[in-house]
Amino acid sequence: MFTAPVRRWFQPAAGRSAGWLPAAWLALVIWLAVGASLAHADGIELSALDLTRGDEGLLLGYTASVVLPHAVEDALQKGVPLHFVAEAEVLRSRWYWRDKRVARATRTWRITWQPLTRRYRVNFGSLSQNYDSLSDALWVVQRATRWKLAEAGDLDDGNGQYLEFSLRLDTSQLPRPLQISFGGQAEWALEVERRLAVPEAQPR
Repeated sequence: MFTAPVRRWFQPAAGRSAGWLPAAWLALVIWLAVGASLAHADGIELSALDLTRGDEGLLLGYTASVVLPHAVEDALQKGVPLHFVAEAEVLRSRWYWRDKRVARATRTWRITWQPLTRRYRVNFGSLSQNYDSLSDALWVVQRATRWKLAEAGDLDDGNGQYLEFSLRLDTSQLPRPLQISFGGQAEWALEVERRLAVPEAQPR
């Protein structure tokens, strides 16, 4: 009973070229692609990751973008502290056994919303700083320069060493009831990982 209306829908109206159908489908595909890209705009993206090796040792720099999904930002506004962790691990390849860890370094930030002052507080180690906006608070998480990972003497001269880097929202530091509630929700799985070869030592 639905055959006739479906046929009429696909039949071009008088004076209209049948070529409008491919154009309409193209527009639909573009619209869906744009919508999909916007839907996946939340999360953590890494735009730069650099290693510098010299007399000071192995230094790391990175630049990332952190966009909180609505559910995560809403929880922050309701008093749930967010912990972000950057972890860098330097390993040496070994064919006869598991790769050896040469060095490991971590940085942890705690972000909270202060309703009385209507500002965001970021705790980093023993230091704390207040920010007027969430974007300003996240700025300190999103980049690092000259982060020292290893002493020069801890590294081999040749190749075979590599870095494993990750930046993530650490849900294991949420209150226990919230870990159970949010554990299976994709909005809370914010993490980016990258592997990078350690530069060889430069001849002196």
